[in-house]
Amino acid sequence: MANPLLRALLTRTRKTLLVPFTSSNFSKPISPIRFPLNPLKPLPSFDPSTSRLPSTWLISRFSTETLIPGSSSPSLIGDKDKLKGKKKSMKKSRFDFTKVDAKLLPTVILVGRPNVGKSALFNRLIKRREALVYNTPGDHVTRDIREGIAKLGDLRFRVLDSAGLETAATSGTILSRTVEMTGNVLSRSQFAIFLIDVRDGLQPLDLEVGQWLRKHAPGISTIVAMNKSESLDEQGLSVVAAGEAHKLGFGDPVAISAETGLGMAELYGFLRPIMEDYMLQLPTEEKDEDSVDCEMDSGDENVPLQLAIVGRPNVGKSTLLNTLLQEERVLVGPEAGLTRDSIRAQFQFDNRTIYLVDTAGWMERSGKEKGPSSLSILQSRKNLMRAHVVALVLDGEEIARNQSSMNHAEVVIARQAIEEGRGLVVIVNKMDLLRGKKNNSLIDKVLEIVPQEIQTVIPQVTGIPVVFISALEGKGRISVMRQVLETYQKWCLRLPTARLNRWLLKVMSRHSWKDQATQPKIKYFTQVKARPPTFVAFLSGKAQLSDTDLRFLTKSLKEDFDLGGIPIRITQRSIPRKTPSIKNSKIKSKSSPRLGPRDVSDKRSHSSDLSF
Repeated sequence: MANPLLRALLTRTRKTLLVPFTSSNFSKPISPIRFPLNPLKPLPSFDPSTSRLPSTWLISRFSTETLIPGSSSPSLIGDKDKLKGKKKSMKKSRFDFTKVDAKLLPTVILVGRPNVGKSALFNRLIKRREALVYNTPGDHVTRDIREGIAKLGDLRFRVLDSAGLETAATSGTILSRTVEMTGNVLSRSQFAIFLIDVRDGLQPLDLEVGQWLRKHAPGISTIVAMNKSESLDEQGLSVVAAGEAHKLGFGDPVAISAETGLGMAELYGFLRPIMEDYMLQLPTEEKDEDSVDCEMDSGDENVPLQLAIVGRPNVGKSTLLNTLLQEERVLVGPEAGLTRDSIRAQFQFDNRTIYLVDTAGWMERSGKEKGPSSLSILQSRKNLMRAHVVALVLDGEEIARNQSSMNHAEVVIARQAIEEGRGLVVIVNKMDLLRGKKNNSLIDKVLEIVPQEIQTVIPQVTGIPVVFISALEGKGRISVMRQVLETYQKWCLRLPTARLNRWLLKVMSRHSWKDQATQPKIKYFTQVKARPPTFVAFLSGKAQLSDTDLRFLTKSLKEDFDLGGIPIRITQRSIPRKTPSIKNSKIKSKSSPRLGPRDVSDKRSHSSDLSF
């Protein structure tokens, strides 16, 4: 080796590390040492005459420097400490969030300026693509407050997706109304995740949102999340971005990527301790009461009811949702097409849990839709297929003006709901606009004509319930919910086979058959499933029930068992008669002849005969 000083230094280091000094391992990197270096303490001097090096000097110069996640300065840690750190990170939480009732879970709201990835993070946390995500820098996709249960490791918490904040919006506009709605929701949140776009850097609007959040939510613990940071390591901009995020004044930021899932472990490390402290501060009486309620409500009778509110744009769907929830949950206004996302909310009515979905305005697909409007149409159709009961909202003022209850789009909605086997309730809204001395006769005509026209347009289902309300004034809320629950009970009805067969004898006796000789004979009639009620008629012989006979049985079922407003399905199966054929009998006689009284079928006797 050319430099004797360096050779002596490496020799002493090998002795300290108990590694034999050979030519084979001289070029290998020295393993990291677990003693950290104190940067504030000056380094000791080196005496070349004794060739003795202080242990701290050796450790500091020949230790492998590794960067601790979450810090910008390098520190010295060994392999054993890394293993210990992993074991500590895998340590179970002090509180089991999976056994906590949803009402007691902490609430986290996602805030930030528009187009920073709040909806993408919301979908990542709830593990479903529920919120619309679309890259529109000049527009706002999310306008309402969306709620869900987040699942981050063993953590469970309620997460709220809010609209993009623009504090300088003029009063009365959609942006100003979304800011007011977000401010109202902050009162029932305990934590906030403030998202910024790390690719764009810290913008002036981010500073304004930070000041607004500090003013309106001083008691909320806020975590700054640098979203879209999947390319920071490649460009070496993590330190610069973290320094800019510190200007917001909410502490150390966490680098995440809602699209790829990067940084979710670090976000878990930020959220877990503060959520554990919050849960441990709750009184134990509330936990015990909620655990008892959960055990009582775990029966099959209290399965959550899925209710979807559908209709054309600007008929009052969002106003009806706010009326049912009795809170300003979604944005309402005179603008058509204000709702883009399908908002899902949960509430209680008559000790029953109901999941309410407010869909965007139903529009016919012309193939020219672009951007969020095309995604809204697809999302509305998906929610219609998931619902148990569909509430079709009509505009009462438009009905009185056009003298027609339903247009083509509304007929398509109703027929699709029936074809999918869902319960249907028709709600005529805006009846408050028809008041007055001149409109008294008009109101009577609307009340009389609407049910008749609905029955004419949708002949597949009879007895569709129609409710007349005014969602703006809050009138008709109880009537709507009672009608929805009644339709849901009919939709889940199960009838015993014995009762159905007794009913069948009475029905078949009063039905007039064209030809008594060719009359199909129904052996028995049974229900195979509910939701919607589905029946099977087993027939003897090859004769089948005609369409007229099936319509007669369907109408009789609805009238005798009060099953109006829901679709009923009847299928038929034939039972072949068991008559032995002549050919089969001849084949059996030839293949297996009868044995006489003297014939013996023992194998030994046959073998003895063959031997002779």
